[in-house]
Amino acid sequence: MAGTPDKKPHFVEKIGIPAALFWAFVGQLLFMVGDGVEAGYLDTFMLHTGHPQSFVNELFTFYGITVMIAAWFAGPLSDLMGPKKVMWSGLVLWAVLEVCFLVFGLTPNNSTWILTFYALRGFAYPLFAYGFLVWIAAATPTSMLGAAAGWFWFSFSAGLPTLGSQFARFAIPAIGEINTFWCSLGLVVLGGLIALLFTREPTGNRRLLPADVPARQIFLGSISIIWREPKTLIAGIVRTVDTSSEYAFLAIMPGFFVDHLGFTLGQWLNLLSLIFLSNIIVNLISGMVADKMGYRFVVAVFGGIGGFITIPLFYYVPLWYPGNFAAAAVVGILYGASIAAFVPLSGLMPQICPREKAAALSILGLGAGASTWVGPAIVSLCEMIFGVGMAYVIWTFAIIYLLTAGLTMTLTVSSEARRFTEEQEKKQGTP
Repeated sequence: MAGTPDKKPHFVEKIGIPAALFWAFVGQLLFMVGDGVEAGYLDTFMLHTGHPQSFVNELFTFYGITVMIAAWFAGPLSDLMGPKKVMWSGLVLWAVLEVCFLVFGLTPNNSTWILTFYALRGFAYPLFAYGFLVWIAAATPTSMLGAAAGWFWFSFSAGLPTLGSQFARFAIPAIGEINTFWCSLGLVVLGGLIALLFTREPTGNRRLLPADVPARQIFLGSISIIWREPKTLIAGIVRTVDTSSEYAFLAIMPGFFVDHLGFTLGQWLNLLSLIFLSNIIVNLISGMVADKMGYRFVVAVFGGIGGFITIPLFYYVPLWYPGNFAAAAVVGILYGASIAAFVPLSGLMPQICPREKAAALSILGLGAGASTWVGPAIVSLCEMIFGVGMAYVIWTFAIIYLLTAGLTMTLTVSSEARRFTEEQEKKQGTP
């Protein structure tokens, strides 16, 4: 275990990474780069190879559903099998289904197999990534949980979609689109093997709940926890809100900036890159700050209230200063930072439910998956109620983010949970 009293802290621990999990973080980054290679061009590839937009929408809808389900399953499976076996399952599943997707789906351009194997592959990366998040929660001292969660989301979002899309940008002109898909498989396998073969931390190898707890109880417990410990439900709602606006804006903002404001497509893509870059950096910083200032404070103030302020600014500033890319970039960067300020939730949940860390984190995973369709659903709902109009959507999201600030302040850690955590860390020899 990292940070034992008889050892000086390793360099990586000084920046918030548990030393025993260092290679797992490196491997996760490469895995997510590989998973994100297709993010920037799979939709256009489908359209250019003769598939209608309705098929593309259906493809991503089914994929989003399987991602959401697997994000929840990663928690109880980690309790049952141990996080490392769950990660192995995700890696093998990803590799096998990707080969089937490419050989039977994309190469012959068979719609049925494209839809089947791509949707099934949605089960894979959450098992790897969220299994690792459970491993982090189980093996990291409480004093480092915020920073470790920040590094997790840093490695996650740096790969998907940021570096993955950049890899595709340079690879496609050199080797073609199909070969670039094959490269994504290589990156995923390489990252997965680095994470799993080089990481020897013992907690991940074992089942997290006692052997006498039956599988049925583990899976039911990962759902019943939302009424046994209502704070997990609140945290799941907050996590759903976190990236909901991001998925909504990816659908509606390109048309707003390019068609309405007159930005070029290149300017919009550069703006999007700046938003994601800000998000990646603050993913890391917010976790470290939360370890010092408090988890609830960072999420409520910089996330909830920050979103309430930056979402309208992201809409109105480009209207007030038409054609001014610098002004749009500033507010876009602030918006990306406010979304990242929700990262400490991943460090707070294991403290609220220290006896059922995996189950608690599974609710966050469920919220993360749900945000992929909740965001666009809010847009559709606003159009049904108010009619077509961007301002209604913007202010609806702003108010929802403000409400999350109040919800977050209810996420207190009980004295009983705090005592249990302290006792467990004493047994494990953490400071």
